[in-house]
Amino acid sequence: MSEAGFSETGLKRLRETMTGFADAGTVPGLVLALSRGENVVVEAIGCRTPGGPPIEPDAIFRITSMTRPVTAVAALQLVSTGRLGLDEPVGRLLPELAGRPVLRQLAGPVEDTVPARRPVSVRDLLTFRGGFGMILAPPSEYPILAAEQALELRSVGPPAPGPAMEPGEWLRRMGTLPLMDQPGTQWRYATSSQILGVLVSRAAGQSLESYCAERIFEPLGMTDTAFWVPDGELTRLVPAFDQAGGALVPVDDGGQWAGPRPFADGGAGLVSTVADYLAFGRMLLGGGALHGTRVLAPEWVAAMTTNQLTDEQRATAGPILDGRGWGFGVSVLDDPAGPQGYGWSGGYGTSWLNDPAAGLTGVLGTQLFASAGGADVEAAFWTAVYEALEG
Repeated sequence: MSEAGFSETGLKRLRETMTGFADAGTVPGLVLALSRGENVVVEAIGCRTPGGPPIEPDAIFRITSMTRPVTAVAALQLVSTGRLGLDEPVGRLLPELAGRPVLRQLAGPVEDTVPARRPVSVRDLLTFRGGFGMILAPPSEYPILAAEQALELRSVGPPAPGPAMEPGEWLRRMGTLPLMDQPGTQWRYATSSQILGVLVSRAAGQSLESYCAERIFEPLGMTDTAFWVPDGELTRLVPAFDQAGGALVPVDDGGQWAGPRPFADGGAGLVSTVADYLAFGRMLLGGGALHGTRVLAPEWVAAMTTNQLTDEQRATAGPILDGRGWGFGVSVLDDPAGPQGYGWSGGYGTSWLNDPAAGLTGVLGTQLFASAGGADVEAAFWTAVYEALEG
């Protein structure tokens, strides 16, 4: 006996494993969604808050960095229609970033620069090799980080849904600083998706919010995915939690997802449900189409989900990528000893994976930071999912 391509015993074990985390108080609750073929399983386990009401299957989660694959799809749609060129300089539409020099040394003064060997391209943004991004060190050790912090270019603390300024002003400030690396040479996390979102908006001639709604969310029936939660749906937004002293501690997001913001962040701004994001994942697994609705051409899905990095770039990417490959806005899992396919996770405790060989799409929704134990829940989830596969 099986359900949706999974053994009944395996699905029972998966439910028991996830229920164990809720019963132990590791997470208040969670929602998971799995699909193989046309069959779908959605499970809501535990509570919205410790000791509170049950979590609902249509709970809304801050998916933060799982926004990045969506922005990549939006950009590739514009490449496919000729509004963007994959290897064109981003300075055509983002003149604020044109002609930026490069730091002579990463830890050197921001004034000590050399010319860029070539312009930053759209491909560079999609592959996170544009010379922008994180350095996992204190700002006191890297003048470029201190300069970014002084210009309020990067949020400090939990993931935020976007800078507190208009995109044009954010880009203007970015344009006053040099690149961290020569374009195309080093994978760095985060900032490229924010820039890519602004590029999508300018290429499309409309806001990133409206473009994604019209070209991705509405065609796929992702009715609860957006850059903010409407008033009438705010009760469905699951509270977020950190951990302190062995107890779950609520995280105040400042109401930042409760209304429109000046900057729709293409890197971390979205909220969604597991069912909505499952539709997005199934679209990619289907070569860019779902239920007869095409969102992206198969060749662009193939490029998006194929590793684009050199071995050296993978090795020097750091712990965020952790040796995995990177396509266009997604990590690529090609370790023979582990799961295969592509996907990404969100800092508030969400995760997504497509495994084409297994015909699998899976999404997990929690709101517990990875550093607070969410990573353990995520790892146990994927282990149990693969143990439950049938055939």
